[in-house]
Amino acid sequence: MTDAKAVVLVIEDEPQMRKFIRISLSSQSYRVLEASSGADGLQQASAYTPDIVLLDLGLPDMDGLEVTRRVREWSATPILVISARGQEESKIKALDEGADDYLTKPFGAGELIARIRVALRHAARVTGTPTTVVQIGDDVRVDLVKRIVLVRGEEVHLTPIEYKLLAALVKHAGMVLTHRHLLEQVWGPGHAHQMQYLRVYMTQLRHKLENDPARPKFLVTETGIGYRLKVDS
Repeated sequence: MTDAKAVVLVIEDEPQMRKFIRISLSSQSYRVLEASSGADGLQQASAYTPDIVLLDLGLPDMDGLEVTRRVREWSATPILVISARGQEESKIKALDEGADDYLTKPFGAGELIARIRVALRHAARVTGTPTTVVQIGDDVRVDLVKRIVLVRGEEVHLTPIEYKLLAALVKHAGMVLTHRHLLEQVWGPGHAHQMQYLRVYMTQLRHKLENDPARPKFLVTETGIGYRLKVDS
């Protein structure tokens, strides 16, 4: 499912926030379903199989983390957390429970729509034919089959760890990946807390791929959470 006529389920107890999201998304031809509680949201997620779920963490009847866990028991539908909780711990927990991305209130309509588009594109890649060649901006090209990385047309040598880290980010382009997720995927389950490894190799990647490593344009830090390979919305 691409953007046009995608069904968005909004699980949010604040009427004003639901109205803002409904108006923002309807103007872009999204079909919007609304639920004001976790139980109602779970029922609608099961009955209508939406293309994406926008989920508030602070619901009146159950925590949004519990909603995430229950949805993930039977569905891979993208979940975008929208919450006033700005604390890093809440975001990390939501992502570790299976959420795909997050937005912290307040946010604008443009940012919301951009994140939805990224999540839908990622879901389409997962369920459809995998993308094997990825263009990052104007300068960087990654071929996941040939394991070749080009910068301005010239091949760049990456160490095996650097390549695994980049490939993990490329496969989830536009999505935030937690420190724990990256450490376990690249180094293995026994290295979930070795943050220094991640910082060192991310710095090396930026020096090889970014025009200005001190001000990265693509390999961006989500402070206290992890990293994101930024893509055009």
